[in-house]
Amino acid sequence: MTPIRRVWVTRAEPVASRTADRLKAAGFEPVVAPLLAIRALPQREPDLTGISALAFTSRNGVEAFAALTRDRALPVFAVGDATAEAARIAGYADVRSAAGALADLAGLLIDLGPRSGPLLIPGAREPAGDLPALLAGRMEARALAVYEAVETGAPPPEAFDAVLIHSARGARALAARGPFAGQLAVALSAAAAEPLGHRSGLEIRVAPTPDEAALLQTLGKPTPRV
Repeated sequence: MTPIRRVWVTRAEPVASRTADRLKAAGFEPVVAPLLAIRALPQREPDLTGISALAFTSRNGVEAFAALTRDRALPVFAVGDATAEAARIAGYADVRSAAGALADLAGLLIDLGPRSGPLLIPGAREPAGDLPALLAGRMEARALAVYEAVETGAPPPEAFDAVLIHSARGARALAARGPFAGQLAVALSAAAAEPLGHRSGLEIRVAPTPDEAALLQTLGKPTPRV
């Protein structure tokens, strides 16, 4: 097994730096070279008349949407705890986390039953999953594109032992820069790992739950210095 010390952080800023801080605290040497950048899409202030709740599938969606409106009255449903935390920081008071993946968020919403009005899902121009499709026939859901992820064109670091993958979009950008030479890739979920395929040259591990704590646990411990 390749010794692990230098870890390539591919996710977009500003969260890439937060991940790097966690890696440093764990004894790794992070190499921050984002493969993606997040851009808010030009939007008018959304009309929330009749909307019964908001559903967020990422921290990026929360931040981009919150910048469009000062209205914080609607209840929020978040895919995971990090997204829920972002919603609370943005000023939303009624926030529930599905603490999982997209299917868990859909299950939470379905379990709560029909709503009095449509559910609004602010997210990416090219979302990793289709929440409205998972809710079809159960409740009315409307997607609203508020941001896009664009590739930075950044080359791989000259040397790295492992690379963290937080999204399928990031995995596609990584795969385009391969093949690699047996380094470890740790993905947030099976969906995030899938675009790497079998020709990337990477040893692939998938976190047991889609959160960064599990991702770093799956990475393991750094190789001791000699």
